[in-house]
Parts: sequence; structure tokens; C-alpha cells
Amino acid sequence: MESAWFSPGGSLASTDPQLQRFMEVEAQKQRVQLLIHHMTELCWEKCIDKPGPKLDGRAELCLENCVERFIDTSQFILNRLEQTQKARPFFSERLSD
Repeated sequence: MESAWFSPGGSLASTDPQLQRFMEVEAQKQRVQLLIHHMTELCWEKCIDKPGPKLDGRAELCLENCVERFIDTSQFILNRLEQTQKARPFFSERLSD
């Protein structure tokens, strides 16, 4: 019975739009948390040579640039995916005609 709660085709999730929306929001929150964790790990490995009680100017600037590039790249990817999704229905309709 528990599988109905978590499976995409489960009857409970598909019949209750409020539950389905809640699950989508929670999944999106989880993706954001994973993205932040991944970004933190990448930038830390790139910018911090030896951890200490304070960040030096070079490490601080490196972290700032790393995070900004990561955000820029993520935004670029999201924009490309949106463009692809907008273009896809057009091609699908054309193919079915």
C-alpha cells in the first residue's frame, strides 16, 4: 500500500491533485538542496587549499566567482530547457498531421 504514495502512477497521488502538487513542491525543494550541496562541494574543492579560521582574499574571491558562474550556468541550462520545451509541442503537432 505504501508504494501508492510514492509511485508516479499510484492511484492516491493521481486522484488527489493537492497531494500531487505537494509532492512536486517537495521534490523541487530536494533538487534545490542537492544543487546547493553540489555547488558548495565543487567550489570548496576548487577554492580552498587549506582550511583555516578565516578566508583569505583570494579564496573569498574564488568562492564568489565560482558561485556566480555556477548560477549563470544553471540559468543558461534552464533557459535552454524552456526553449526546447516550447519548441517541442510545435514539432509534435507537425509530425502527427
